[in-house]
Amino acid sequence: MDILLVDGYNIIGAWPELKALKDRDLPAARDLLVEKMAEYQAFSGYRVIVIFDAHYVKGIEKKYKNHKVEVIFTKENETADERIEKLAISLNNRATQIHVATSDYTEQWAIFGQGALRKSARELLLEMSSIEKGIERKVKKIQENKPVTKIPISNEMAEIFEKWRRGLK
Repeated sequence: MDILLVDGYNIIGAWPELKALKDRDLPAARDLLVEKMAEYQAFSGYRVIVIFDAHYVKGIEKKYKNHKVEVIFTKENETADERIEKLAISLNNRATQIHVATSDYTEQWAIFGQGALRKSARELLLEMSSIEKGIERKVKKIQENKPVTKIPISNEMAEIFEKWRRGLK
């Protein structure tokens, strides 16, 4: 099994689209990252865990699942780097390969010591771009080959049904 641990704010700060959105609406940037990671998860089959530092969201530690992506907000006074290192240690075994997405150089060296592989924010962005193009091609092929429905529906309804089919809201 492959597991991808994502340093949420590091990726948001490194991806141009998310960085621009963060400057206007941080929660929307977080949501968009989780959506993109849900596509990554669905396409790659990896277990994906996105970790956000607590200093942007005050309060107690919070965990939830969104589109099969696990999202963790660290507890107060715990950084995402610290949580990623703990997760890399606890999840590592012979049957599991841990990948960590971050451009934090210090964190990259720390996770190497845990046997994890690093993926820079840029590498993840390029991989995500490739995945999105692959999804577009598959959808286009499906649409070209789709049988004519007996009940005529609008494109808007077809998009809603497609989102339901993919498990998205």
